[in-house]
Amino acid sequence: MKKGKARSVFIGVCVLPAVILFFIFMIIPTLNVFRMSLYKWGGYSKHKQFVGLSNFKTLMGDTNFLRSFQNTVLLIVIVTIVTMALSLIFAAIISREKIKGENFYRIIFYIPNILSVVVISAIFSAIYDPNQGLLNSILGIFRGDKDPILWLGNQKLVVYSLIIAMIWQAIGYYMVMYMASMASVPESLYESADLEGAGKVQQFFSITLPLIWTNIRTTLSFFVISSINLSFQFVKVLTRGGPNGASEVFLSYMYDQAYTNSSYGYGMAIGVIVFLFSFGLSALINVATKREPLEF
Repeated sequence: MKKGKARSVFIGVCVLPAVILFFIFMIIPTLNVFRMSLYKWGGYSKHKQFVGLSNFKTLMGDTNFLRSFQNTVLLIVIVTIVTMALSLIFAAIISREKIKGENFYRIIFYIPNILSVVVISAIFSAIYDPNQGLLNSILGIFRGDKDPILWLGNQKLVVYSLIIAMIWQAIGYYMVMYMASMASVPESLYESADLEGAGKVQQFFSITLPLIWTNIRTTLSFFVISSINLSFQFVKVLTRGGPNGASEVFLSYMYDQAYTNSSYGYGMAIGVIVFLFSFGLSALINVATKREPLEF
């Protein structure tokens, strides 16, 4: 009994600092966001006016907020689907086809992930430059002397330009993770499938995907939530929400309202919506992707 009690005390002492830090830097700030969303406050003055759910009612009629919501959903859906699909395909090709220089390709694909968003934004700003950018220069070969395409200045194209940059940044990281999972799949399963006449594509969907599904499920939840934060970084550095707010996303609009327009309470109301949206989306993904794990 004494040893068990001493062990419990030791574990409690070790865990307590982490719990305290988590409570101070996570729980309290989160609760404060909910509290401040009920006030009308500029963020700097001492005067705070309690307005209840008025900020949330205003949000429902805010066309700029609704547009940022649509942009966020569009980014999450397209970036997630394309990134996960390409990561799995590249990982399967490099892992299964025994390509020479496998480690070299791992490094090349992983490089964008170690670059900061500022550097990546600078690269794509140069690529998207309407006059001397690489993309317009290539398209100019086929389009002739037509007016250059304003990739970051066109309200219909700017979101898709952000999507390309986000996909390029993320593919390598998830490809390497999936390659590590695929390496643990026994080669004997593929040999048996070959004897049965199953092709590469059939093997991928019947053997590879089911056996690494747990990893896919984990990375999917992680990527969807992290893409909300990543989209904010790309927007602030690459487009600053322009043109005319066409590229605003959840967090960039919240930041503008809270710290630029001195509507801190209104910005915190947006923060509450972002929190609930992220939590609900994570729960939905976990339910939708739940399945019995396969063992081998």
